[in-house]
Amino acid sequence: MTATDHLVIFDTTLRDGEQSPGATMNKAEKLRIAKALEKLRVDVIEAGFAIASQGDFDAVKSIAETIKDSTVCSLARALDNDIDRAAEAIRPAERGRIHTFIATSPIHMKHKLQMEPNQVIEQAVHAVKRARGHVDDVEFSCEDAGRSELDFLCRIIEAAIDAGARTINIPDTVGYAIPDQFGETIRQLLNRIPNADKAIFSVHCHNDLGLAVANSLAAVTSGARQVECTINGLGERAGNASLEEIVMAVRTRQDLFNIDTRIDTQHIVPASRLVSTITGFPVQPNKAIVGANAFAHESGIHQDGVLKHRETYEIMRAEDVGWHTNSLVLGKHSGRNAFRTRLQELGIQFDTETELNEAFTRFKALADLKHEIFDEDLQAIASDTLQEEEEGRYGLVCMQVCSETGVKPKAHLTLMVDGKEHTVEAEGSGPVDATFKAIESLVDSGCNLQLYSVNAITSGTDAQGEVTVRLERGGRIVNGIGSDTDVIIASAKAYVEALNLISRSGLRQHPQVADV
Repeated sequence: MTATDHLVIFDTTLRDGEQSPGATMNKAEKLRIAKALEKLRVDVIEAGFAIASQGDFDAVKSIAETIKDSTVCSLARALDNDIDRAAEAIRPAERGRIHTFIATSPIHMKHKLQMEPNQVIEQAVHAVKRARGHVDDVEFSCEDAGRSELDFLCRIIEAAIDAGARTINIPDTVGYAIPDQFGETIRQLLNRIPNADKAIFSVHCHNDLGLAVANSLAAVTSGARQVECTINGLGERAGNASLEEIVMAVRTRQDLFNIDTRIDTQHIVPASRLVSTITGFPVQPNKAIVGANAFAHESGIHQDGVLKHRETYEIMRAEDVGWHTNSLVLGKHSGRNAFRTRLQELGIQFDTETELNEAFTRFKALADLKHEIFDEDLQAIASDTLQEEEEGRYGLVCMQVCSETGVKPKAHLTLMVDGKEHTVEAEGSGPVDATFKAIESLVDSGCNLQLYSVNAITSGTDAQGEVTVRLERGGRIVNGIGSDTDVIIASAKAYVEALNLISRSGLRQHPQVADV
């Protein structure tokens, strides 16, 4: 495809998506998602914000060393240290990009940056030139462009392109835009900026008013040729434009869009499930494309119409986005080689034979409990194994829970704390409440439970339950995830994992809060 008919998909699940409260991912989890995005044929993977923490830097570098078919990008403020750190992280990449930004709205320039407009332009030009000193592929973003003055946007963008920016991103940072207005903004910029033809124009829309996808598509209609988006619409506050919705809208309505993406849509649902499993953010059943009800029909009229002719009520085929492709792949008699091969097909690799052996042991134990083992089960096994490899203060050794009619539930647990076993028990209003109270009677974490969620990983009464526990302490929020065919055990695993996450130091720095 040429630059005029190819819509570049820039995925920021690993950067902006991770800024969702509690969605922090470790390096191994980020690498698994990056491999899924590469399999999806995403053009650009924004792997993180390299200067935010050592963990972010290591994750970006690991992804840059591994990914071959997608451009690997790191975010950087318009600061020398940020840009140099980003360059160092992406240096191993076959194709690397530095994405630098500065705020351009009057409210941001005055209250956050405390800089005059001319100073902001000067800083932007300096940042782009410094980034070009490291790589040829530089993207420049006008933070809060949705509330910026059009004349000033024209000035700073023209200067950034002259300085060497190949991609210009227009973010609706606070989700303020309306489709017609946002589309007109893109059209005006393309028409008024003299050197606009020397860069690809991009958009990055937030979903505060539920318009992220609509705004992005309006911008594409007006000439934008890159969309920044995330799997499942993950992102801070109300999230970002959803990758799957952008891709399928363009693919389905080729009568209106004379462009297309290179996304392999059959990997959309597996990627969605992987991101949901790792982050602990369940996909709502009525979510477009990837929700459980996206292709379900309950109405008799609809069912009759679909049976007679699918297109009466369906505008897409479920198989085209990856539904019904995760069939039974392994069973209790499957060997280690078949297990390893299927994991590799799913983009799951372990660093050591010890980790693989632990995962295989878990697989065999699950196969004794479940007749059918699906890809989602394997993803959960991998997550559990990798979580245990991460050093943590707490571990679940064993537990026993009693719950019967007319008797107050009681939980009896043995926990590992700092390498020593402790046995505790507690009563509660239910088995989960008793379990959590037993854990807290020992650790006294001071955390507030903000969310408790249970989802079935696959269908059937023997399905594994996946539990998400969200804890908050001192303004820090984490999601712990646990899976088991016994949801009470899964709940204990999730709570313990959340405690381990919140006990670790090394908070990330948000890329939009520090002054330039």
